Amino acid sequence: MAKDIRYSVVVPCYNEEEVIQVTHKRLTEVMERTREVYEIVYVNDGCRDRTPDLLEDISSNDDRVRVLNFSRNFGHQAAVTAGMNYAKGQAIVIIDADLQDPPEVILEMIYKWKQGYDVCYGKRLKRKGDTLFKKFTAAMFYRVLNALTPIRIPEDTGDFRLIDRKVCDVMNSLPEKNRYLRGLVSWVGFKQIAIEFNREERFAGETKYPLSKMLKLAFDGITSFSYKPLKLATYLGFLISGFSFLYFLFILGQKMFFNIAVQGWASSVAINLFFHGITLTILGIMGEYIGRIYDESKDRPIYIVRSTHGYPELQDPDRGASTNQ
Repeated sequence: MAKDIRYSVVVPCYNEEEVIQVTHKRLTEVMERTREVYEIVYVNDGCRDRTPDLLEDISSNDDRVRVLNFSRNFGHQAAVTAGMNYAKGQAIVIIDADLQDPPEVILEMIYKWKQGYDVCYGKRLKRKGDTLFKKFTAAMFYRVLNALTPIRIPEDTGDFRLIDRKVCDVMNSLPEKNRYLRGLVSWVGFKQIAIEFNREERFAGETKYPLSKMLKLAFDGITSFSYKPLKLATYLGFLISGFSFLYFLFILGQKMFFNIAVQGWASSVAINLFFHGITLTILGIMGEYIGRIYDESKDRPIYIVRSTHGYPELQDPDRGASTNQ
């Protein structure tokens, strides 16, 4: 029964054949130290390597392991969402499979949860293995995001966290499709605390978050929690109109009082290109928001589960096709 499971560990996986067995070993060692009932929910996010076979072997040999197999790759945030939808525990831990977030930190999260905290999120003190460019862009992103949004999202955090059952239920009830989960956790509120740790290098394999996916996640974060970028058009419009009016007075004064003819074909072209660039930028920002409205209006599911393993009570493999379960 769901009420008998104390902890659910949700692990999104994408092409993790080199590390998944070590990950399971370390997670099991950590969770065994709690001496309480737990489950581990692995989400196969359309893996193209041997990860699905390895997960089924692990599940066959451990009745505490569940596996959700997506019909294709839906992305990290969708995989975490699916794990939360299926999790049965009273506390749900979200951790990636690459072992950059040390599983041992889970025990400290559990300790804080038992003290009454509803959300215990991991805060990175050091990011081993990350390039200077990634560290700089990550730091800038969180600061820009907090400057734009009314909800404070903790800096230098990822999705590694423990959330209480009631927080998970609220998160599962949210209908939006383009999810930025660490922002949603901050938005729902409840009693939260940071757990500081040093992030390790990947145990094996390569990052599943290249620059393109990082940029998409950044756009999802900003557009999910702020409409200030849309106000940029208004601010720039007033600023440029004021500047243009002053420049018109300057040219008029030159002609009337000093009889200076204004040449400047090249400068006119440069100014036009500048203003056209601003116009296209504003249209691009508007397009981001319109695109989100389009995605939401289609009301397609966030993910589709092709099959499950370790869930004998589930007869319908399409259970996960619904947006929230």
